[in-house]
Amino acid sequence: MPVTPDGSETADRSRVPAVRGWSRPRGGAANVTAPRPWRGWGAPWLYLAPALVVLGGLLVYPVYQLGLISFFQYTQAQVSGGEPTTFEGFGNYAELFSDGQFWQVLLATVVFAAACVVSTLAVGCALAVLLTRVRAVPRLALMLAALGAWATPAITGSTVWLFLFDPDFGPVNQILGLGDHSWTYGRYSAFLLVLLEVVWCSFPFVMVTVYAGIRAVPAEVLEAAALDGASQWRVWRSVLAPMLRPILTVVTIQSVIWDFKVFTQIYVMTNGGGIAGQNLVLNVYAYQKAFASSQYSLGSAIGVVMLLILLAVTLVYLRLLRRQGEEL
Repeated sequence: MPVTPDGSETADRSRVPAVRGWSRPRGGAANVTAPRPWRGWGAPWLYLAPALVVLGGLLVYPVYQLGLISFFQYTQAQVSGGEPTTFEGFGNYAELFSDGQFWQVLLATVVFAAACVVSTLAVGCALAVLLTRVRAVPRLALMLAALGAWATPAITGSTVWLFLFDPDFGPVNQILGLGDHSWTYGRYSAFLLVLLEVVWCSFPFVMVTVYAGIRAVPAEVLEAAALDGASQWRVWRSVLAPMLRPILTVVTIQSVIWDFKVFTQIYVMTNGGGIAGQNLVLNVYAYQKAFASSQYSLGSAIGVVMLLILLAVTLVYLRLLRRQGEEL
């Protein structure tokens, strides 16, 4: 290290390694070059640009068209060009909100979706915990069976479940001794049948996701809980659930979105909404208004209402988690 005439040591700047954003002139003194802001925040957006363009074309534009049609009078006459399209403003929404059937269908949709979400989370989390307790062969068999149910198309699964509960040839009625009992005739039994099918094809996502989260929990934490004498339920409620809360948030929001907009299962298993529309949900109700009645503007208005409800539920749920100090 160089020494000054008075005996003190000085740093040799020529030996200082080059640092990003710094440059050394010929004299050896380091100075700071002008920063480049795009390197700080522009690079991530540059990488996300292709995905954002695709999402804009597949999501933003259809939502824009959906909202636009809901403000116009758009029926079969306008589609065929027989009548001009007229601006209705909020007239379609006023007509929708004044319809008593809409409120009945909305209530049925909320109750049915809530039951599906709770049942799916309960079955998925229980099986995820079970996967951590069984040996490799049973675990592999359960995983393959669950993934098979998850990969089955909704229309195929609905048809299979209809056969299982068929009043004439279904094995379920024969095993239970119910004779020719029709599960799709009654309102609540039809909803129950659809709920079972929805849970059957939805729980694998919850099971696999939660199982991956449990495997990421340090083994020392679970061993400490076991040494303290905690039961399996107490370990889940006091240890695993708090640590898996971000994962549970994701699967809950996903389940709410999926179950609130169920269409195929209801349409196939209840033959378009049940007897006299007793098993209608909002998605099927919007389909009937838009395509069966050719009232495309009313169907679009129902779609906008569904979008706003799902957005509000998601935002409220995330806000509650932020108040509890959770980082997502």
